[in-house]
Formats: sequence, structure tokens, C-alpha cells
Amino acid sequence: MTEETTQSKISKVNRRDLTQGKPFVALLMFTLPMLLSMAFQQLYNIVDSVVAGQFIGRDALAAVGASSPVTLLFLAIATGGSIGSGVIVSQLCGRGENARLKTTVFTSLISLTALAAVLTIVGLVICDPLLRLLNTPESIFSDSSAYLSIYIWGLVFIFAYNIVTCVFNGLGDSRTPLFLLIFSSLLNIGLDVLFVTVFDFGVPGLAWATFAAQAVAAVISLVCLAFRIRKIKAEDGRRVKAFDLGLFKTIAIVAVPSIFQQSFVSVGQLCVQSVINGFGEDTIGGYTAAMKISFMAVSCFTTLSSALSSFTGQNLGAGKPERIKSGLWCSIAIGGIFVAVFIALFLTLGGPIVGLFVSGEESKEVINVGGMFLAVVGFGYPFVMFKVCLDGVLRGSGDMLAFMISTFSDLVIRVALSYILAPFIGFLGVCLSYPIGWVCGVAFSLGFFLRGKWKTKVKV
Repeated sequence: MTEETTQSKISKVNRRDLTQGKPFVALLMFTLPMLLSMAFQQLYNIVDSVVAGQFIGRDALAAVGASSPVTLLFLAIATGGSIGSGVIVSQLCGRGENARLKTTVFTSLISLTALAAVLTIVGLVICDPLLRLLNTPESIFSDSSAYLSIYIWGLVFIFAYNIVTCVFNGLGDSRTPLFLLIFSSLLNIGLDVLFVTVFDFGVPGLAWATFAAQAVAAVISLVCLAFRIRKIKAEDGRRVKAFDLGLFKTIAIVAVPSIFQQSFVSVGQLCVQSVINGFGEDTIGGYTAAMKISFMAVSCFTTLSSALSSFTGQNLGAGKPERIKSGLWCSIAIGGIFVAVFIALFLTLGGPIVGLFVSGEESKEVINVGGMFLAVVGFGYPFVMFKVCLDGVLRGSGDMLAFMISTFSDLVIRVALSYILAPFIGFLGVCLSYPIGWVCGVAFSLGFFLRGKWKTKVKV
């Protein structure tokens, strides 16, 4: 296959070829829609909590927060599994192997949908015992359980949507997921307000709003993917399969470590949540609000990392590893701007921002707790930004062992410090555990990147 033929096939299946042109321009134009997608996704996550705190009360905000680590665990599995598909799709796209690319998409949809069905059953069984294990206060237990159960029923839609998003990103198309997410986010926000303020469904109404929005978004995204896949023409004589065991194993090489990595991060968050729950409803509410805000900041960095993974996969697939370091520095430069903005914002306006989540006399302590968390954690942002950008290269190349080790290092340190420091200095100990863990994680990520084995990893 000639270079010209390969590139012509690539142009038919994606909007942006990340192997051509200046790395900064290619990566920036690909990343911007992903950042907008992330902003809308975090917007409706934040609105969930704002509606809970403002229209239902502090306990409702705490109930949503207490169940959030569990919902994030299921989301982590969906994201981790989908990442495996995205990495393989990006590499096949870079090489112009369209028949195997289409088979990868079908194989991913079948295997991950089956996993979602199994997790739905398991999740419904362990829902209440898990909340008990997390020391969820009795005053918010019922609402937390209802919210979590409804969320679990929508896992199939969450998995489907994440698979489609990663496939589109692997093809170099970050605009279609953006449009889908804008629609889903606005629908979710509208349903939040409708179900809570008009129908008075309470905390379960927030969960039903998310369920409905995810279901509609999943169906529409699958239809969009079906039309895109039909336009991809397989090479002459190459067969497209509905399921290929060999490709399933290749996807699993990336997906399984990604699932473990994402899941252990969420398990770590579950452990931290159990510490937080011991401080009472005010601290739970303040931590919930602050984490929603901080998570939006960190999501900017992880979005840069995801874009860099697609950039890395395509360029390795096309035999152009020399472009990857340029892409890395571009991501770090963009991330540095976000770091400066978020630190300045949280140091000056952290408390008032948390105040948007609550109202009334009960809000003072919630605001104090949340403001302190944002001020302390913000100092760790330069380190976590640098770390996840390095991890984006490791993941995009398929160097998953290095990726997992670098992630687990800061996770273990963060969880351990939360348990060690909290009995002595209270909630401040939990806050300090984040930046300290991120600093330690950078050392591992940088060491694996400089070692250079990522240049010769997964070959599809």
C-alpha cells in the first residue's frame, strides 16, 4: 500500500489526520472540541449537585456526594474499557487498515455491552452493602441508595456512549462527541430542574434525569457511529467480522490494564470517601461541592492526556514517533495555562464558588470546608497536569504496565496519607494527601517516559 493510498483512506474515515502538519496545530485543533466536551460534561455534573443543594437541601447534596465514588467506579470501568478500543482504532487508522478497524469497533461494542450487563446485576446486589461499608450516615442513606440504584440501571447506556466517544476520538474526530455531549448535557440539566423543581422527585429525580439523558445520548451516538462506519471502505479482499477473538485479545492488552487503573483510582476515592463520611454531613457536603469543581479542573488535564493518546497512537501507527515529543510539549504548554487560571481562581474565589451549591444558615461550614480543599489541592495542579500528559503518551503507545505503575503510586500514597493524617489534623490531612501523591506520581511517569520503551509498544 503506498503512502498516498494510505492517506487517502485515512481522510475518508476521520476529520483530522494527526500524522500530518505541524504537531501543535494538529493537536490543538483536535483537543479544543474535546475540552469543550469535557466542559459540558462537568457542567451537568456540577448542576446535579447545585440543584441538590439549592432546591432540596444540604443533606441532598451530601447524599449525592456519598454515592458519587461508587458511580465513578462504574464510570471508570466504562472509560477504561473504551480506552482500549480507542487506542487500537487510532493505530489502525494511522496505518489505513480499515477492515480491521471496523472489526475492532464491532468487537468492542459486543464485549463491553456484555460487561455492562453483568455489572448492572452485580451493582444492584452490592449497592446497599457498599454504602454501609463506606459509613454513609443514616440521615442520607435512603437517598444515596435510591440515587445509586437508578444510576446502575443506566450502565448499558453509559458504556455504549463511552465506546462511541473513544472510537470517534481514535478516528481523529473530536467534534462529533462534542455535539453529542452538548445535547446530552443540556437535556440532563433541563430534566434536573424539571424533575426536582416542578415534579418534586427529590434526589431520585436527579438520577432519573441522568438516566434519561444518557439513554437518549447513547442511542443517537450509536446511530451516528453506524453511519460513519458504513462510509469506511474495507480493503479489497479483506473481511469485516462482527467479532474477532484475536482483536479482542489485542484490545484487552490495553483495555484490561486501563480498567484496573481507572477502577483502582475509583476504589481509592471510595476509601477516601469513607474517611470523609466520618466527619459528618457538613464536611461531606463541602467536600462534594469542592470535588466537583476540582474534578472539572483535573478533567482539563486528563482531556489533554486523552487527546495526546490518540495523537500518539496515530503517529506510532504511521511510523512517525518523532512527532510525539512535540505533541507532548504542546499539551504541557496548553495545560500550563489552565493550571495558572485554576490556581488563581481557587485561591481568590474558592469559598464563593462552593457557596453556589448551598443556601441558608447551614451553608457556612460547607463553604469553609470546600474552600479549604480547593485552596490546598490547587497547589498540586502543576504536578498532576505534567503527570497525566506523560501518561497520555504511555497509554497511547500501549505501554500499559508503566501507565498503571505511575498511576498506582500516587493513588496509594494519597489514600494512605488520608488515613494517616486525618486522625491528627482532620480534614486538612485529606486535602494535603492529593498534592503530595501527585508529586510522587510525576517521578514514576517521567522515569517511564525517559526510558523510551513506549516507542516500541503495542503493534496491532
